[in-house]
Amino acid sequence: MTEWKAFTVRIAEQVAEVALTGPGKHNAMGPDFWRELPLLFGELDADPQVRAIVVTGAGRNFSVGLDLRAMRPVFDEVLADGSAAARRTRFHRALREMQEAMSAVAACRTPVVAAVHGACIGGGVDLIAAADIRYASADAKFSVREVKVAIVADVGSLQRLPRIIGEGHFRELAYTGREIDASHAERIGLVNEVVPDAVAVLRRARATAREIAANPPLVVQGIKEVAEHDQRDAVAAGLRYVAAWNSAFLPSADLVEALAALDEGRAPRFAGE
Repeated sequence: MTEWKAFTVRIAEQVAEVALTGPGKHNAMGPDFWRELPLLFGELDADPQVRAIVVTGAGRNFSVGLDLRAMRPVFDEVLADGSAAARRTRFHRALREMQEAMSAVAACRTPVVAAVHGACIGGGVDLIAAADIRYASADAKFSVREVKVAIVADVGSLQRLPRIIGEGHFRELAYTGREIDASHAERIGLVNEVVPDAVAVLRRARATAREIAANPPLVVQGIKEVAEHDQRDAVAAGLRYVAAWNSAFLPSADLVEALAALDEGRAPRFAGE
C-alpha cells in the first residue's frame, strides 16, 4: 500500500478504512489532499480485496474543508491585477483537477461509507456528498460554507446535494451558508443515521461496510453503476459549467475582502463588487 501524507489507510476484513489526517488541526484540505485523493481511490478501486470503503477524519473533526491559506496560490491566479487569459486558464485547469479528485470518490466502483464527527464544512460536505452512505455522531456540524467566503461552491456540492436532500433544503444551505446540527442533517436526509459519538459512528460505518463486503462484489458494483447512471452526465456537466463560471467570475472585491478578513481574523464586509 502506498504511503500517504493526507490520509491513513487500514484494510481489514475486505474493508478499507480511510482517515483524513491534516495538515494541522481539523483535517483541512491542502495540496496533499487534492493530489492524493484520486490516486488513493484509484488504488482502492483496483484492489480486489477491498469490497467497501469507510471514510472518516482523524482527531476531533471530519474536515473543515479547503485550506484557504495553503491553497492561496490557486486563487492568486485569478486575483492578480489584470488576470490575463493565461492566469484564468491555469486557474481553470487547477479547479478541474480538484473536481476530478473529488469525483474519484463518486466514480469508485466500491461503495463508500462516510463516518462524520465534529465539523464537516465546505469541502467536507463535498466529500460526503460523493460518498454512497453517510452516518453522523451527535456532535457533527455541517455547512456549505463557500458563500461565506465569496465563492460559488465548485467541487461537487451544488451538483450532488440536490439529489440527496432535495432542492429546497439544498438551496437553503447553499444560499445561507448556515451551520446545521446532526439531527437537522438526519431530518433532511443528508445523513442516514445519527449515533451518540465518534466511536459509535465509526462502529456503525464499519458494520455497514462489512455487511456490504459480504455480498457478491460484482453485483454490488453493478448496483452502484446502475444507480449512478442517470446522474453521472448531469453532475459532470454541472462541474464543467461551474468551473467555467468561476474562472470568469470568481475574481471579485468580495473575494479579496473575504481573504483579507481571514488573514486579519475579523468578519468580512461584502459590497457586491
